[in-house]
Amino acid sequence: MSAIVLTQEEPEKDLPLRDDIRLLGRILGDTVRSQEGEAVFDIVERIRQTSIRFHRDEDQGARRELEGILNSLSPPQTARVVRAYSFFSHLSNIAEDQHHIRRTRAHALAGSAPRDGTMAHALDEARKAGVTTQQLQAFFETALVSPVLTAHPTEVQRKSILTVQMDLARLLAERERGPMTEEEEQANLEGLQRSVLTLWQTSILRWTKLAVTDEVANGLTFYDYTFLREMPRFYGALEDQLRKMDPSWATTELPSFLRMGSWIGGDRDGNPFVVAPVLQQALRMQSTRALRFYLDELHSLGAELSLSTRVIAVSEPLRQLAERSPDTSPHRNLEPYRRAISGIYARLAATARLLDGHEAERHALGDAPPYATPAELRADLDILDRSLTVNGSAALAKGRLRSLRRAVALFGFHLASLDLRQNSDVHERTVAELLAFADPDIRYTELSEDERIERLLTELQTNRPLASNYADYSDETKSELAILRTAAENRARLGNDAVVNCVISKTDGVSDILEVAVLLKEAGLLRPKDGALDLNIAPLFETIGDLRNSAATMDRLLSLPVYRRFIESRGGLQEVMLGYSDSNKDGGFLTSGWELYKAEIALVEVFARHKVRLRLFHGRGGSVGRGGGPSYQAILAQPAGAVQGAIRITEQGEVIAGKYSNAEVGRRNLETLAAATLEATLLHPEAAAPCEEVFLATMEELSAHAFSAYRGLVYETEGFEKYFWESTVIGEIANLNIGSRPASRKKSTSIEDLRAIPWVFSWAQCRLMLPGWYGFGSAVKAWLADHPDDGMERLRTMHRDWGFFRTLLSNMDMVLAKSNIAIASRYAELVSDVALREAIFTRIRAEWQDSIDALLAISGQTALLESNPLLARSIRNRFPYLDPLNHVQVELLKRHRSSDSGEQIARGIHLTINGIAAGLRNSG
Repeated sequence: MSAIVLTQEEPEKDLPLRDDIRLLGRILGDTVRSQEGEAVFDIVERIRQTSIRFHRDEDQGARRELEGILNSLSPPQTARVVRAYSFFSHLSNIAEDQHHIRRTRAHALAGSAPRDGTMAHALDEARKAGVTTQQLQAFFETALVSPVLTAHPTEVQRKSILTVQMDLARLLAERERGPMTEEEEQANLEGLQRSVLTLWQTSILRWTKLAVTDEVANGLTFYDYTFLREMPRFYGALEDQLRKMDPSWATTELPSFLRMGSWIGGDRDGNPFVVAPVLQQALRMQSTRALRFYLDELHSLGAELSLSTRVIAVSEPLRQLAERSPDTSPHRNLEPYRRAISGIYARLAATARLLDGHEAERHALGDAPPYATPAELRADLDILDRSLTVNGSAALAKGRLRSLRRAVALFGFHLASLDLRQNSDVHERTVAELLAFADPDIRYTELSEDERIERLLTELQTNRPLASNYADYSDETKSELAILRTAAENRARLGNDAVVNCVISKTDGVSDILEVAVLLKEAGLLRPKDGALDLNIAPLFETIGDLRNSAATMDRLLSLPVYRRFIESRGGLQEVMLGYSDSNKDGGFLTSGWELYKAEIALVEVFARHKVRLRLFHGRGGSVGRGGGPSYQAILAQPAGAVQGAIRITEQGEVIAGKYSNAEVGRRNLETLAAATLEATLLHPEAAAPCEEVFLATMEELSAHAFSAYRGLVYETEGFEKYFWESTVIGEIANLNIGSRPASRKKSTSIEDLRAIPWVFSWAQCRLMLPGWYGFGSAVKAWLADHPDDGMERLRTMHRDWGFFRTLLSNMDMVLAKSNIAIASRYAELVSDVALREAIFTRIRAEWQDSIDALLAISGQTALLESNPLLARSIRNRFPYLDPLNHVQVELLKRHRSSDSGEQIARGIHLTINGIAAGLRNSG
């Protein structure tokens, strides 16, 4: 394969990207030729050239030629072609990531002004706005920014593939670091060739279904890739920036406000495989990863700090720490830092044995007592730091030791806070069963909401447990109690940060929250006598109806003195989670976004009235249809007062790999979250200029029209469920070995029961992207019909002056640019009922065109993504490589659903799913 043919409008700064893609494409082509033969290579090249010709010239003859080539392929040839184009998408992604890094370095080398999304820009803007050092300190003292990794059933990346891709990224980066000798360049080229060959000879797909612990292991790899090293570096760079800006920061060490969270191993909603032993194993795996990292870093630190007392002085605490060490080697008598580090290593090795049964790779030099807490370990490291600093070795303290001290503060013995999540229906059944055994006269499920609240508040005012050792509870109830007891045990073992949050899916009333409080009491995580609550109870409002009722629910909850007492024990803070995915599936893109925005405004008002701090947890996905899109703009587009220095955001599916498998890209994404949170809290653009009421009224009307259009198609059109299952790869996705969680919450084909993730992923695969735009065109047409005189001008004003509306349309712009109605029509042909197919696809096509027309008219663009030319080129240049995959997928689906099916066909479909997802990047 050669590579993407870039257009004449390609700016000079992007020529290195073109060169990288051409290089990788050429290596891939050579690999295909050597591994599969000249005939296969020729087919791949013919497809590439014909597809490019069609896209460049809109040559219909080229399109017919392309279809003829693809339709004539045998199953083995199809598999090879699909692999070639899938890997090309992966290689293009690597090249683009490296180009982003290249451009960031170029700006830094040129001394450019700080760019949006960096802490330097955020601090500069704060300085210009007159934010004082004291205000900044107050922000960092109370701030929390937490990306939360989750596992979902559309994750298509294998760790084996990611590992090779990281090696390719490293080799490309090598080529950027100055001129290479001929020998160096040849070695680099051979390295690239070996990596591409390894990719080609590695299976893209998994042969067996993932277990939850496999998902945990996959999630932990990103700590090795990025988090363990890059998060401490982020803090070091930020502290240096602050000290440069204001010398008064010189003695200040920032609180660890940017922290990692996880759902992998604790999320039970719809996943029957997450049980107490799995939670235990997940926490153990996390702890082992943290402790192993500390031990490795201590070993390296000991090698570095060879300082001798013949040359330097040491502090008295450092001398005592060295004397307590079991290291008695005479070779280190005059090397107190090494002796002290040997003692720290011995204690940490003992800690690893105690907590995880894990033996350090390098044996300690003697026995030592384990650390009881991470704070004890940090205290010993602080002794090293202070001794170095006051004795002329501050530069040494700022190296590996500084990063290790920060890592211990960030990751403790637990690595990441693991959230517990369960559906409110399960909590209801569990509490009902406990109450029924304690008092047979109580029929909890038959009680009204008021009666339930009264009953639950009674339980929350007594220390008497509900559960009995003599009751024969259902397996579900036993499992729920075991999960909570395991959480309590691990908090005691690993520290309170091991498990901090308990999320309630499908919250629609106060009783849902109080039920969890009662269950926490059973595990000793809530103590009525002391008024102590050990976990944050976070209701998750997901559907449109639940979002509309969220403020009223929280108002009633915070009005309960019994519950308020528990909130005070949590520092007067209550977390609320908002669900983007399910609200989108329920009400469509526009209405979901608007109801989320309104819910935030209402929640801010309720919490302010109750004088309780609000922390929002945003359940965003990778795709726009699930609340995805650029994080920086999304955070700044929040309504005034919604961030308040604290935000948690889910990172889901293949987006985790895209953001965090490359260390430099990962650090930039982490920094963006922190910078946006600081700006939204201290410099919120809408706080100074409140959104005009007319904007809110306009959005209310638009949302009502969009909601009607979306519900009318998805839930009120007879046969739509059949259309969806036949025109997309949803059935095949459900059987792909890409996650431990079922695609549906129940054994049905109902759209109501389908998880939002595969719903969105399926529409992306057929290039329709329906959840990211459907209803917008109808809404704008209806609005303009009702306001013919000034309707369009008002929409354009909203786009110019309102960050929320501008971000909403920007995300839709990206989705529509990735859609392709001609390819979507091929998938529609898979629907067996011709009348149903034509009726529904005609509506979809009309709405698609109306949405594009409305978007362009409002934004003032003449073409999609006109305001983002780099992304526009990236998407446009990918189409010739994506379209053949879509065409092959359609043909394979036809065969799979007929008598001409078999293992080769099924695996071919799965290969195309992987390739299309890689090409689209944020599709799940």
